[in-house]
Amino acid sequence: MVDPVYAAPSLNAELSDVVFTQNLPSIVASHVLDPQPGETILDMCASPGGKTTHIATLMRDKGCLIALDKTAPKLFKLKQNVERFRLSLVHCFIFDSTKALDKSAKEFVPLIPTPPPYPPESFDRILLDAPCSALGQRPQPMCSISLTELMSYPAYQRSLFEQAVGLLRPGGTLVYSTCSFNPEENEAQVAWALKSFPQLHLSNQVGWMFWHTAI
Repeated sequence: MVDPVYAAPSLNAELSDVVFTQNLPSIVASHVLDPQPGETILDMCASPGGKTTHIATLMRDKGCLIALDKTAPKLFKLKQNVERFRLSLVHCFIFDSTKALDKSAKEFVPLIPTPPPYPPESFDRILLDAPCSALGQRPQPMCSISLTELMSYPAYQRSLFEQAVGLLRPGGTLVYSTCSFNPEENEAQVAWALKSFPQLHLSNQVGWMFWHTAI
């Protein structure tokens, strides 16, 4: 690809404390989560913070939003973006989300956010924007990912999924998303989750348009 698809100006370094540019699927994921002010929400794989800051904005900066990522450079970028938007409800921790659930942990108190792991049923809503192969994310003339690496993602995603289910309160909302079109990372994962966790049920898909309110 050598020419731009759309005649849109670059927003690099423009309105950096007001605008966080994202693609439409990323925006939709936060709206499907439907975060509400005053809730306790977990973003399990939060860096660089686009969805985290969007969720916090939809919550009107009221409630508790825990944002996790497992490496220091990713957490640094996440904190930068949270601070840039002056969001007080977001609490960032460096942590491996495959270990975020502790069945023996004491009760989680959102007013005094503590580092993970967390006890079961601690969160009203959870976003699991899982690490993935990113197949189809951008037009590419060839794919450099190896077959071994490609096949490693589903198992890792399931380990995250298991933690998310344990951390979700009864009646809560769990949104699972990837930036891959690989069925093994998407439809197959949903089918596995519904079979493995009978307490889960799949919500009907709702069409989201560009003009939907509060993007």
